[in-house]
Amino acid sequence: MQYTTIETNVGKPIKAWVNDVPFDPAAQQQLKNISSLPFIHQHVAVMPDVHLGKGATIGSVIPTLGAVIPAAVGVDLGCGMQAVKTSLKATQLPDHLYGLRCAFEKAVPHGRTGGKRGARDKGAWHDIPEQVGKQWGLLEPQFKAICEKHPLIEKSNHVKHLGTMGTGNHFLELCLDENQDVWLMLHSGSRGVGNRIGNYFIELAKKDMARLDRQLPDQDLAYLSEGTDYFDDYVEAVEWAQNYARMNREIMMQNALFAMRDTLGIPFTVDEMAVNCHHNYISREHHFGEDVILTRKGAVSAKKGELGIIPGSMGARSYIVRGKGNADSFCSCSHGAGRVMSRTKAKKAFTVEDQVAATQGVECRKDKDVIDEIPQAYKDIDKVIAAQSDLIEVVHTLKQIVCVKG
Repeated sequence: MQYTTIETNVGKPIKAWVNDVPFDPAAQQQLKNISSLPFIHQHVAVMPDVHLGKGATIGSVIPTLGAVIPAAVGVDLGCGMQAVKTSLKATQLPDHLYGLRCAFEKAVPHGRTGGKRGARDKGAWHDIPEQVGKQWGLLEPQFKAICEKHPLIEKSNHVKHLGTMGTGNHFLELCLDENQDVWLMLHSGSRGVGNRIGNYFIELAKKDMARLDRQLPDQDLAYLSEGTDYFDDYVEAVEWAQNYARMNREIMMQNALFAMRDTLGIPFTVDEMAVNCHHNYISREHHFGEDVILTRKGAVSAKKGELGIIPGSMGARSYIVRGKGNADSFCSCSHGAGRVMSRTKAKKAFTVEDQVAATQGVECRKDKDVIDEIPQAYKDIDKVIAAQSDLIEVVHTLKQIVCVKG
């Protein structure tokens, strides 16, 4: 047994896989707030990448009966990872990888244009590619049905963001595994439309709590109860956004592979081993005798035999893992290394020179705008993996050689 049980004065216990990794006291209090809610089932599970979030702790697994907490699910609905193994070997890659990085940056819109509102957004499509339009056609009918009930959701970047990366910790990487096989891996979610859905229902939940005069330990834990006006609409919208997020990653991966083939000029295939997994989402599952809505807030499904991805930070290793189906974790594992330092603090604590040293050997941006993603702002990924050895086994260890950041 690798977890530590934290008993609470009020509410369900907390089971935390945090051996030899930092566990912020503020995050512990936030978890106690969550566990005190009356609809929590059995216990709250905490992954080793745990850190403070808005409303709910990132790196937590929250089983609920008859209710859902929109702020716990967050606003990057369906955020997750995709990785594919290619038939290429490291020896087939060019000595200098800048050309590949440029090809990826051209193929996958990323980042965001700041400054004047309404300015041309470099991270969105302006002429919708045919491939994106076709995929949007599969998503659009349900989206229109959702917007008929909630028109404000329509005022969002939806088709323009499908197949784009975004900003922050989202990325696309070319990696080598322990056998010098070449992988492509990327991280993104439901982009602007997911953000709009998430924020919209968070506010509706808060209004519901005020109308019902519900007392909460944190206003961001406002919830929607089953049977109320907005519960079904929220679940439908989130599940739609999760489908959007999965499709978003698939389009990016296809475009990155096309760019790679054009740049290298040599044929290669994609191995059957491919993983596309959410780590910020809700799922209807059965645990400890009950059908629950399981919120994985920065956590990955790790059912027995199921493949998942646990990425490290820029300059650190990442892992392809196989789940062990541990019931106490609600068959879950961590979604990454987990931050130990806020973005603001990281930008004050480190310099561009620090970023250059930390990402040596990686073809990537090395400027002041990505200092907040420096590896030192994250927990040690190897300790995070070791702390959850009863949840997953490592299948492949990846090291990035090209990284594209938003």
